Amino acid sequence: MNERLNELQNWLQTNEIEAAFLTSPDSIFYCSGFLSNPHERLLALAIFGNAEPFLVCPQMEVPDAKQAGWNGDIIGYTDIENPWEKVQQAVSKRGLTMKKMAIEKEHMNVERYEKVQHYFAAPKLVSAEEKLQRMRMIKSEGEMVKIREACRLADVAIEVGVNEIHEGKTEMEILAAIEFEMKKAGVSQMSFSTMVLTGKNGASPHGTPGITKVQRGDLVLFDLGVVFEGYCSDITRTVAYGDINDKQADIYETVRKAQEAAVTASKPGVSCSEIDLTARNIIRNQGYGEYFPHRLGHGLGISIHEYPSLTETNSLELQAGMVYTIEPGIYVPNVAGVRIEDDLYITDTGCEVLTKYPKSLQILR
Repeated sequence: MNERLNELQNWLQTNEIEAAFLTSPDSIFYCSGFLSNPHERLLALAIFGNAEPFLVCPQMEVPDAKQAGWNGDIIGYTDIENPWEKVQQAVSKRGLTMKKMAIEKEHMNVERYEKVQHYFAAPKLVSAEEKLQRMRMIKSEGEMVKIREACRLADVAIEVGVNEIHEGKTEMEILAAIEFEMKKAGVSQMSFSTMVLTGKNGASPHGTPGITKVQRGDLVLFDLGVVFEGYCSDITRTVAYGDINDKQADIYETVRKAQEAAVTASKPGVSCSEIDLTARNIIRNQGYGEYFPHRLGHGLGISIHEYPSLTETNSLELQAGMVYTIEPGIYVPNVAGVRIEDDLYITDTGCEVLTKYPKSLQILR
């Protein structure tokens, strides 16, 4: 953690920024080791170019922050105290004047923006996102241990879901079985709301599971992830229940070929745009281009969606240490939806596929 704080401090000094005031739980966890969901309460990490950092959290979470390994100052506050006054006092105690401050603009809401302007005499605000994104983009070996375990558990969750498929079972019944087994395995939370969609429901990329029952001839789509010690996995598989028609089979094989081609192309020095187009052009050439409406993938780590986005316009080159998803899909209304997704780790020479569940078409009888 000290290395991360040191890198941020050096960045602040180089750019003549007095402080970074981080407020997203994920960035705070990355920089401090303390993972918290404060709900509406203020959680923050203040990092300075030339002073010691401090953590701000509810008083009831101070012991948890210390147990997580944070050895710096902690400003705890109760529900009847104003945390901003305490933050102002801590900054004044360090003899600092906040002329320029880095914040997470995508996370900070208007109310907190106004608090910063009021308590620190309207400093110039700059974005901390780009620096944090690029730091978090390259994973350490310690982070990879956790991500690999999250991916292993995601494979298990898919297997549970596939085994639960029977005619007449609802999407929610299958979903409940998946999450029940994950709880039994010690998983405290999923990476996001688990998705089980059957038949025509799969044609909605972000569909909501409900009481639709599995029928023979359906394609059943699973999209899920598991959090392990603060790190996420994200996997999608689509399987068939009973025989499917030629159109459904063509959609499936097109997605599989596109996904596997993009995986094969993933290695250092290749651009995100090239990876996206590798998959997208296969889908376009098969006549389904209009039915693939989203990016090919996204970075993955502490957050389920991290930097970078794999789009056909992103020229960023892949680097060793990056972890991201590859998840092409085809969604034809009133016909079927198919998505296949893996998590990848870029190595010095290529990539490691972290999610292992088979991708060849499974037809369940």
